[in-house]
Amino acid sequence: MKYITVLYDGMADTPVAQLGGKTPMQAARKPRFDAMGRDGEVGLAKTVAPGLKPGSDVANLSVLGYDPAKYYTGRSPLEAVSMGVPMQPDDLTLRCNLVTLSDGAPFDQKSMLDYSGGEISTEEAAQLMQAVQTHLGGEEFTYYAGVQYRHCLLWHGAKALKEAIAPLTPPHDISDRPITGYLPQTLAASPLLRMMEASFALLSAHPVNIKRREQGKPPANCIWLWGEGTRPALPPFEEITGLKGSIISAVDLLKGIGALAGMRTPDVTGATGWLDTNYEGKARCAVEELKAGQDFVYLHFEASDESGHRGDAAAKVRAIELIDERVWPILQEYLDTLDDYAVLLCPDHPTPLALKTHTSEPVPYLLYRRAWRGSGRGVECVSEESAAATGNYVGFGPDLMKKFIGK
Repeated sequence: MKYITVLYDGMADTPVAQLGGKTPMQAARKPRFDAMGRDGEVGLAKTVAPGLKPGSDVANLSVLGYDPAKYYTGRSPLEAVSMGVPMQPDDLTLRCNLVTLSDGAPFDQKSMLDYSGGEISTEEAAQLMQAVQTHLGGEEFTYYAGVQYRHCLLWHGAKALKEAIAPLTPPHDISDRPITGYLPQTLAASPLLRMMEASFALLSAHPVNIKRREQGKPPANCIWLWGEGTRPALPPFEEITGLKGSIISAVDLLKGIGALAGMRTPDVTGATGWLDTNYEGKARCAVEELKAGQDFVYLHFEASDESGHRGDAAAKVRAIELIDERVWPILQEYLDTLDDYAVLLCPDHPTPLALKTHTSEPVPYLLYRRAWRGSGRGVECVSEESAAATGNYVGFGPDLMKKFIGK
């Protein structure tokens, strides 16, 4: 028995005028997804429990079968694990975005123009983060470069300050807004604010950003610190499910969860968090993992979430369609050789185009098993609306994994 979860990050949405009053799931041409939906079980799952922030960290832990209320210690340490950051028990990590802030105004009155630093490349970002470490790092603070705009700060010996520096706001929550009121506010967080402000002058004058301006690209002109956390511990995925698992993703967050859970996290050349990712490469990697003896693969795609944060309806629709066109034919060719298999398709959380940030509403899910082929038990088009209409509901996110694997 083989199990595949395909995670469309942030796919769930609400109807928007740009799509004729439809959601991206309703507007997307996804014949393979919908064909499974006609013979599968479709419903809603509450992946973000009350009282928890609707981040990809919390929501993906939930879909994987872990109770975030029990195991979640912050977003950044999950990414730090994937990046090989040497985190000690008394250290604190923070996510460090390279962002684009507006020019001209005093620092605390600037606006968040782009939480991704104008889609900066990993190569460009590495140069900027080297400058940040040289000028702002030291014995107390160490910066680590990651992928594209996603990086990490290790604050040595600062575990006790975790609660004292809150609240820290994710930059994707304040797209196109003034940063006034969203900067670090407490006395304990004042070193973070000083480094953020200093980074603006440093990065604005960096040759990488001078060249980006000349090319008509937004500069990645500031660091933004958030997602504070301490070193976590997860029980092995195999221990809680009985399955040997792999996570295939372009982002450090998912790779970090996988590493902590004792799962394999293979790298795929050309995998990114956007529409240009290596779809075929990720699909073939999933097949290779299963052929090599793994029981379970969690295949994660980020572009639908990124599109939601940008308010780009066309890109979000295309993100769904590209998986149908370029991933599913490869997966299905392999699955058709098996006597039995099960598939779970779902988002982790909604990222509504109208809000450009995450929300906590239940998400649609599709469960499909080979034995159900031709049953006609499901719906014609898998969407938020059709999922709600079935009446199927999983009220505790981690129970979705139990339902999927029959535990």
